[in-house]
Amino acid sequence: MVDLKGQYEGIKDQINSSISNVLDSSAFINGPDVHAFQKELEDYLGVKHVIPCANGTDALQICMMGLGLRPGDEVITADFTFAATVEVIALLNLTPVLVDVDPDTFNIDVKAVERAITPKTRAIVPVHLFGQCADMDALMDLANEHDLFVIEDNAQAIGATHISKNGEKQKAGTIGHVASTSFFPSKNLGCYGDGGAIFTNDDDLANIIRGIVNHGMYVRYHHDVVGVNSRLDSIQAAVLRAKLPKLDEYNQERRKAAQKYDMAFQDQRHIIRPKTANDRDGVFDTSDCHVFHQYTLRITNGKRDALVQHMNGNGVPCGVYYPIPLHKQKAYADERYNEDDFKVTNQLVEEVISLPMHTELDDEQIDFITDLVLKFVND
Repeated sequence: MVDLKGQYEGIKDQINSSISNVLDSSAFINGPDVHAFQKELEDYLGVKHVIPCANGTDALQICMMGLGLRPGDEVITADFTFAATVEVIALLNLTPVLVDVDPDTFNIDVKAVERAITPKTRAIVPVHLFGQCADMDALMDLANEHDLFVIEDNAQAIGATHISKNGEKQKAGTIGHVASTSFFPSKNLGCYGDGGAIFTNDDDLANIIRGIVNHGMYVRYHHDVVGVNSRLDSIQAAVLRAKLPKLDEYNQERRKAAQKYDMAFQDQRHIIRPKTANDRDGVFDTSDCHVFHQYTLRITNGKRDALVQHMNGNGVPCGVYYPIPLHKQKAYADERYNEDDFKVTNQLVEEVISLPMHTELDDEQIDFITDLVLKFVND
């Protein structure tokens, strides 16, 4: 699904040199590379504060801790996403409220969010799924109307651009009150282990979060808030510093691959191609609004599971993201949920398939993959 080896070969000398410098300095925790990466990512995103941490799940949990959410507070998020999003809500004894998603973009359904708001609602967590932003204009309007926090789960969309209704361009993760991201190796900006970060333009919130990630300390051995141990180590920061200047190039390569996939799958009766919020009349959106962390098709003739087996049998990896809705997961099942409220998600889990997507895909590989899909689906 992701050719990390091929990507590494293209930046091998720089990566090796960067890691070697950390080893020579022996500044493994909070070393110069961590602080330099923080500043470089702030400049790239156009955000006031980046707080690195140990992983993306920690980042999301720390966002909620920093906002002062308390047990019993309701947090609305999407049913169709990875479990980490709801996991941290449950870990903090908050009340997760799952809602359906849009069938075209796979992102959270704003109307479903609006219906789910109650006097106990404190926050909304839109997940920028597969590489593009949720409808942040509408979500921020809702949040302002009901005095709610917006926490962007930006684990899959770093580098994506959101174009607001007034034409303003902002990077994903810089629009809500706070955002989290992951640097897991397979992400568009990935390190060589675990890593994550938090973004915000709120000075006071940033200060609180900086204490939380370091055992609640602002001064050594003075614990002013309840914190955790969640730090990005210097070796991972060095890797990310080497890759950050290439992020836009990497994302553009993903868009090129997605466009080639799109051309192969156009006008197919049983295949629905991924759409972006900027799609017009079926024309592929070549802007930077989607960074294609995944390229996800919908197979509508009931052959999805058989197609997965067919692809794997021919040496082509593929993924089903996600095979079980969160509201049906044993850990998060709740009698409050009504199946009629999850019609889109329940359909997507039966139809979606994600094809290989990375910076090293070439035309021969794409042709081989698309031929396999087309011949099987149309057989």
